[in-house]
Amino acid sequence: MDSAIRTRELRKVYTSAPPPGAGRGNGSSGRAKRSKEPKPQIVALDGIDLDVSAGQIFGLLGPNGAGKSTTVGILTTRVRPTSGTAWIGPHDVWHEQTAAKRLIGVVAQRPNLDFSLTAREILLFHGAYFGLNAHERNERAKALLDRFKLTDRADQLVRGFSGGMMQRMSIARAMMHDPQVLFLDEPSVGLDPQTRLLLWEIIREYNQKGRTILLTTHNMEEADALCQHLAIIDHGKIIASGTPRELKASIPGGFLLRLRFGSHAAPLLERLAALSGVTEVRPSGDGAVDLYAGRGGSLIPEIVSAAAAAGMELSDVHISEPSLENLFLHHTGRSLRE
Repeated sequence: MDSAIRTRELRKVYTSAPPPGAGRGNGSSGRAKRSKEPKPQIVALDGIDLDVSAGQIFGLLGPNGAGKSTTVGILTTRVRPTSGTAWIGPHDVWHEQTAAKRLIGVVAQRPNLDFSLTAREILLFHGAYFGLNAHERNERAKALLDRFKLTDRADQLVRGFSGGMMQRMSIARAMMHDPQVLFLDEPSVGLDPQTRLLLWEIIREYNQKGRTILLTTHNMEEADALCQHLAIIDHGKIIASGTPRELKASIPGGFLLRLRFGSHAAPLLERLAALSGVTEVRPSGDGAVDLYAGRGGSLIPEIVSAAAAAGMELSDVHISEPSLENLFLHHTGRSLRE
C-alpha cells in the first residue's frame, strides 16, 4: 500500500538567544561576548522515521513535550525541519508546500477560529479558499454542521461557543475540502465524554471513506480505541511502533505489578526474579519495584513470602493488565502522563 505520510531522519533543534543581561560586562564588549556564546539547543525531534499507509488511522502517542506537535508542525509545513525529509503522498512538504497543503486538513491543539464570523461563514470561506463552487460549499457546510450537531448554532458568531463546540467546529472546517490526509493534534483534550465519543465516531466514518488520519494523543484509551497503527514517541525518538495489540503483546509477561517496600536490597530482588511467571524485575527507587509477570493477583502471596524471607515488608501493590501505559513504563520507567 502507498504511503500517505513518510519521514526520513527527521530532526528538529530549537535554539533561542540568551535572555537580556545574561552576558557579563557593559557596552560593546558585553555585547560582543554574548554574541560569541553558543545558543542553547533543544532537540525536539531526533531522527524520526515514519511510514503511514494510505487509509490508515495512525497515532503518535507520548507525554507532553515528547515531539508530537513538532512532528505535525513539520508535516503540515508550519515548522521548518533542521534536517531530514517529510512527504505527504508524493510531495516533499518543505519544497512542494502548495501541493502538500492541497492534500491535508489540520486541527491544531487550540482552536484558531475567526471569532468575527459565524459557524456557517467559516465553513463557506474555507471551502472557497480551496476552490469549491458555491453549490458544493453550501451542501458540504450544511452536512458538516448537521453531523457535528451545530446546525442550531450555524448562524451565530463562534466567539460565544463553548470549548467543545469550538473543537467540533475546528474539525468540521478541516474536513470541509475533504482532504486526503487529516491531522488531529490532541483532538479530544478538554472534551466531555459524550462529545469525545461523537468525535471518535466521526473520525472512524471519515477513515471509512479511505482517508488517512494522523492524530497525536497522550490518552491511552483514545489510542487503543481509534488507531490501527501506533508509534510511541519520547524525547524526540520513536521508542516502539506497531498495532495496539502488537505493542501490548510485546510487554514482558504482560502484567505489571508495581510494588513498594520499606526498602529493597539485592537478596529481595533475586527472590522476586525467581518466582514462577516473573519475566523481569526493576527497582525504581524509594523502595519501589516494577515486576513484570505472566500472572497478576495470584503472585501476591508469593511476593509477600519472598519479602518476609528477605526481612522486608510489602506496603503497597498495584496490578495492571497489559496496556500501552505499561509498555511506555517498560521502555522509559515513567508514566505517559508525566
